[in-house]
Amino acid sequence: MSIAEAGEFGLIARIVARLGEGPVALLGPGDDAAVVAAPDGRMVASTDVLVEGRHFRRDWSSAADVGHRAAAANLADIAAMGAVPTALLVALCVPTDLDVVWAEELAEGLSAEAALCGATVVGGDMSASPTLTIAVTALGDLSGRAPVVRSGAQPGDVVALAGRTGHAAAGYTVLSRGFRTPKLLVEAYRRPTVPYAEGPAAAVLGATSLIDVSDGLLQDLSHVATASVVGIDIRRDAFEVPDQMRDAASALGVDPYIWLLAGGDDHALAATFPPGVKLPPAWRAIGSVHEGTGVTVDQKPWQGGMGWDHFR
Repeated sequence: MSIAEAGEFGLIARIVARLGEGPVALLGPGDDAAVVAAPDGRMVASTDVLVEGRHFRRDWSSAADVGHRAAAANLADIAAMGAVPTALLVALCVPTDLDVVWAEELAEGLSAEAALCGATVVGGDMSASPTLTIAVTALGDLSGRAPVVRSGAQPGDVVALAGRTGHAAAGYTVLSRGFRTPKLLVEAYRRPTVPYAEGPAAAVLGATSLIDVSDGLLQDLSHVATASVVGIDIRRDAFEVPDQMRDAASALGVDPYIWLLAGGDDHALAATFPPGVKLPPAWRAIGSVHEGTGVTVDQKPWQGGMGWDHFR
């Protein structure tokens, strides 16, 4: 059945049936707007958009995969403020000849990813469009804490990373060359593994800055360096190249450190912590903050490209 055959309200009913419930959703889909509890008295909000052909391809990823990716891109931004994700709003623009099952599976992916951090899809909108587009707004709760912003890094701070980098970028390269393996890398591109709990954990530990690594580690850390008016140096030896990534890089003629340092879409969290803070197991030190400007690798300018730019 196509979406045109299902009709707008038939499609809404099918999608809503696949969404879960959460503790902060006082009123979910079905009215003109949702009602979401804000226990802290403040609400953290972020919006991201995925466009077919630019951010995903249906021949590379299932509908559920796309749902996971769309949710993760937004939920990670909430965690990167030191907040707990609570709710998602989703706007879906679809070609009318799209199979309704694809939209249903997309909803299942969105709901499943949100559930990983206790959030739910509470509403949204849809429209016909020649280009398949998914716009997601995420909401989050600070639990009484101050938000951890990009502008707080200080000289002497330790730069640390939770989660992995390079895997999704390697998977993208593999897929773009016409291959479907190694599975580790391809699946990392299709569905990122986001350390959601480490955002609030970093805030509790006293992180001075925090950012979601969506466009590439060096590029995203450059935003921290600019906002904080500091320099950041990253140690190359802090990154271990997994065997499957090393093998893929060798076969494709790519320096794996370009994936690790400049590849996006893994949604790791990068933070700066005051010296002396004992990092929990999920975090590893990868560099340091110093007086100056910009981001370097082993105290030298990086020549391998900084990361993703949506307009290039």
